[in-house]
Amino acid sequence: MTFDDFNFSDSLLEALSMMGFEKPTPIQEQAIPMIMEQDDLIACAQTGTGKTAAFLLPILNKISQKSDAERNATNTLVIAPTRELALQIDQQVEGFGYFLGVSSLPVYGGGDSSSWDQQKKALTTGADIIIATPGRLISHMNLGYVKLDQLEHLILDEADRMLDMGFYEDIMLIVSKLPAKRQNLLFSATMPPKIRQLAKSILQNPKQINIAISKPAAGVLQGAYLAYDEQKIPLIEFLLSGKKNYPSVIIFASTKRMVHEITRMLQRKGFKAEEISSDLEQEAREKALLNFKSRSTQILVATDILARGIDIKEISLVINYDVPGDAEDYVHRVGRTARADATGVALTFISDKDQHRFQTIEELIEQEVTKIPTPPELGPSPTYDPKKRRRGGGGGRGRRRPGGGNRNRNRSGGRGKNHRGGGGGNRNSKGRK
Repeated sequence: MTFDDFNFSDSLLEALSMMGFEKPTPIQEQAIPMIMEQDDLIACAQTGTGKTAAFLLPILNKISQKSDAERNATNTLVIAPTRELALQIDQQVEGFGYFLGVSSLPVYGGGDSSSWDQQKKALTTGADIIIATPGRLISHMNLGYVKLDQLEHLILDEADRMLDMGFYEDIMLIVSKLPAKRQNLLFSATMPPKIRQLAKSILQNPKQINIAISKPAAGVLQGAYLAYDEQKIPLIEFLLSGKKNYPSVIIFASTKRMVHEITRMLQRKGFKAEEISSDLEQEAREKALLNFKSRSTQILVATDILARGIDIKEISLVINYDVPGDAEDYVHRVGRTARADATGVALTFISDKDQHRFQTIEELIEQEVTKIPTPPELGPSPTYDPKKRRRGGGGGRGRRRPGGGNRNRNRSGGRGKNHRGGGGGNRNSKGRK
């Protein structure tokens, strides 16, 4: 199948060609025709499969063929869990908008008064596509000027992550303010019962797509080290010191506290490392991402807030400092490398207490991950025996040093429901064309 098979407008086909889109991915092949037929849709596919273009392309095609008189109000609302994902979606719209004359604006928290004023103007006078985090949109709605009465499309992206972050009530409040007649599209990386409950509450007779999500991309070379907590930083130093074949490394940790501790220790070791978590101000997060994308920073240490939805290409190595608490999160973490047709390496550090959890991951991906011997100079390592009952979770190594694992898992890395939306920033006004 090619994009010509979708009967897109000539302008959209030109945009696809200029932006390097060669052929649709499986999620795009299945979703685009259903969306163009005006069906509600619930689609499940893992990160890196092209979900964003799957819902944007048919919407952009429809909007671009409307007359100016028909485009005097907001047409589409996309709700995303984080500011980073909202910005990424907006950047894709901007790329196509250059060819199609479609306007968009991200609505997310933080920033200064000019950012708020710009969002208020778009929500009052209308932009073709609004991409919003739930909390920030509700803040505007509470002031009474948001006009979504002519909305035609509602899109929930990374719906499972939004529910993990405690946004269910916020989403339902937003939905209650929208026109009853609209097309609803729900995209999610996983499909737990709570997502099906959300879909049942919002969607009407939806079509369903389920792209296999339980296995990392074929290009990911996976490996695991058995390591006590105090061995993990020396192991990172061993893996990266003097090696130029890993210019871009993401290290995932399960809590914001550990992200901060790991970053400080790596910086003291002389590595160019920065951190990103929901504790940072929006400007600091954007700067850290920009430095990483430009390769001025080699190592980015992050919570799972970065595991989904953020498009950073050519990541050479992903390190799971600890085993993720959810087996599906492992797939999303290692999916940051080997995007598209690229290859990459994903390494997981398995402490004594995390062995059973890692075995659950291997069962999910239906693959035994190679266990790599820890360098002898780091001392003896745990024996891999996931069926053995563990006591205390410390691996029997005595006092836990800074940089070790911790028990308080916070999978999303966020602040839950009370931390709504995200930080904002200035951007040039992009009024409708």
